[in-house]
Amino acid sequence: MFDWENARHFLAVARIGTLSGAARSLSVDHATVSRRLSAFEEEINARLIERLPRACKLTPVGQRVFELAQGMEENAYAVERFLDASRSPLSGKVALSAPPVMVATFLGKHLAEFRRAHPGIQLSVSGEARQVSLSRREADIVLRLVRPTEATSVARKLGRMPFDFYASRDYPQLHNPSAWEFITYDYRFAQIPQQKWLMSAVKGRSIACEINDINGHLAAALAGAGVAGLPCFLGDSDVKLQRVDCDSAPFSRDIWIAVHRDLRRSPQVRAVMDFLLTIVTENPAFSKDR
Repeated sequence: MFDWENARHFLAVARIGTLSGAARSLSVDHATVSRRLSAFEEEINARLIERLPRACKLTPVGQRVFELAQGMEENAYAVERFLDASRSPLSGKVALSAPPVMVATFLGKHLAEFRRAHPGIQLSVSGEARQVSLSRREADIVLRLVRPTEATSVARKLGRMPFDFYASRDYPQLHNPSAWEFITYDYRFAQIPQQKWLMSAVKGRSIACEINDINGHLAAALAGAGVAGLPCFLGDSDVKLQRVDCDSAPFSRDIWIAVHRDLRRSPQVRAVMDFLLTIVTENPAFSKDR
């Protein structure tokens, strides 16, 4: 029988296509992935991966092993979810993945409140924009600004996050709209709704800078770099910023919560979900009717 940890490292390489990418996803170094992969191939006495200069390619045997190992992985995670759901109420660790802007400027303000209410639950919060997998236990709960579509998840809309345009009150061109410069995302984000909305407001005016993080947009706007499109809960909370009228269509993002269907009745997961439901729905800035 082979070592499951070796198989898990093989799965990461097979999915991502590079040793370095697999190492980042597993939070280990490149050498560990290479060693685990070699050990797995030795254990099953088969060559699974062709190590090319810039990528890793599955061999025909590797492709079939990958398909079978994915089923084993799902069963292993199913066991974990079952055990989590059957543990003593209101104890253990719950992993939450949420957009960085919500972690840094919203959720962080409520963590002490959650801790006082549920001292037995360790909440592990990760701010990330990418879509994580609930099936692979990359998180127990996700908050997202698009509806999660993973087949094994159960999703619910919590509210709506409206956006508007803001500039520093000290921005030199604050009262000269024709001279405004904008803070946007780069070409890799051309298809996201926020970038399309931003570019619809630019209307031939200059781009001051491109930053691929909303907290960077906030910092740049506060420094007077230009006009930024920000969530209203963020822009309205800073007295150094002022809303500006860009004559653009209203824009908002829906806020969704999702959990794997096997965990939705877990007491500790349910406690976190109920807490998130409360703090989002009771915040006027996230009203579904806005």
